[in-house]
Amino acid sequence: MEFIVLLAFLILAWFVWQLINAKKFTQFKQYIDTHLKNQVVECIKEELLSTRCKDLPNNDCHQAATIFYWTEYQSRILHAALSREIITQKWLINSGNFRNAQHLFFIERQHLPSKSQLLNNNEEK
Repeated sequence: MEFIVLLAFLILAWFVWQLINAKKFTQFKQYIDTHLKNQVVECIKEELLSTRCKDLPNNDCHQAATIFYWTEYQSRILHAALSREIITQKWLINSGNFRNAQHLFFIERQHLPSKSQLLNNNEEK
């Protein structure tokens, strides 16, 4: 009988722990939407304005498409924030969000830019 009570308590404790982790993950996603998204949009606008030339006109249509692409999913917002050094890996570790970032990248991996896209982008610079 004691074994069943102990097992029930352990299962209940595990569920509470999972609930706490889920709430932290949800708060992290909300932080991305409320804080990082605005900073990423401003950084993208500055980048597009600074790279404007005859070959890359970066007009309002280009800006809207680029902003839409990078802000459509939270994993892309986080990726853009990390690549543009709005936040760093050290900040993720210190804030306790490193595991949340890993989890977000894993569950939204199909929405992240592919390696070939990243390589092509780096070659253009």
